Amino acid sequence: MKEIAGIRRDSVARFFREQVPGGDGDLDFELISGGKSNLTYKVRSGHHTWVLRRPPLGHVLPTAHDMKREFRVLHALRDTDVPTPRTIALCEDPAVNEMPFYVMDYTPGVVLADALPAGFAEKTEDRRRASLALVDALVALHSVDSASVGLGDFGRPAGYLERQVRRWTQQWERSKTDELPAVDALLGRLSNALPTSPTPSIVHGDYRFGNMALDPADPGHIHAIFDWEMSTLGDPLSDLGYTLIYWAEPGEDDVTGGLTASAVTAQPGFLSRAEVIDAYATRSGRDVSAIDFYQVLALTKLAVISEGIYARYLQGKTFGEGFTGMQRAADDIARRATEIAQASPDPRLRG
Repeated sequence: MKEIAGIRRDSVARFFREQVPGGDGDLDFELISGGKSNLTYKVRSGHHTWVLRRPPLGHVLPTAHDMKREFRVLHALRDTDVPTPRTIALCEDPAVNEMPFYVMDYTPGVVLADALPAGFAEKTEDRRRASLALVDALVALHSVDSASVGLGDFGRPAGYLERQVRRWTQQWERSKTDELPAVDALLGRLSNALPTSPTPSIVHGDYRFGNMALDPADPGHIHAIFDWEMSTLGDPLSDLGYTLIYWAEPGEDDVTGGLTASAVTAQPGFLSRAEVIDAYATRSGRDVSAIDFYQVLALTKLAVISEGIYARYLQGKTFGEGFTGMQRAADDIARRATEIAQASPDPRLRG
């Protein structure tokens, strides 16, 4: 049977037999395309299908790719209004598969990335409903009482933004493949322009259409939200800022500096970025006047993350589609972050 990178077939199969209901048959593993961070595999056996998540093959940064945290937040949200896949089993023993991993139900659906699939959300009203579903699910997440679902100690929300800037400054020093003064300057501006955070909430950390499955028959319904590896307790507006940096408008084919090829939200019918901000503010009741800061923070984080991926690529430790001829993306991402900062009404963010 063909081996697949990142999977120790015999020991993982033993884990499935012992810990996963229905996992006692022959297992077929398939790397799900996409995902330049944690590795995600579809696992099939007979009539059963699951998903296995594990960290990347190399260059794992401290605090990143924590499978136990990701499993914990998914398990905690299972009975809330936040659409998530059902967790099944967590393996913390690195002897099984080199690194910890977890297993969850496979949740099919439409994941929006480069373009709309044929026959999906053909009406502009359907695209608007998909936009509002994304906003409503984010508001639902930020409305969850973390203590009531067992996540009261899931993070340290006090001083969240200051720690974020400090953390990503440290991650940049660990990840960078060469000097890039624009990123250093952005981190300095962010440190000087920290806004007052609203009441803390659970935050996803990578909230966008590319990390959720929509109902193929109803674009206004989300089946599941994926990729919780960066979730914690913190400032809810950091999620909104991150969503916006992936939200292209008409005439914008690439809003993330080359890390993704294009954004589907540029199609007619999807909300504009301003409308997303207004919809979130109306539904959540939160003050969004400092949203420029959160967009600059999100882009700066993305620049650092992209540098980490590029470092793994240079080491020959990337796996899956989309890596052939990979170029450094941090330059272009930092350029866009600087443009937003320069246009901000906050002089501290302008530098």
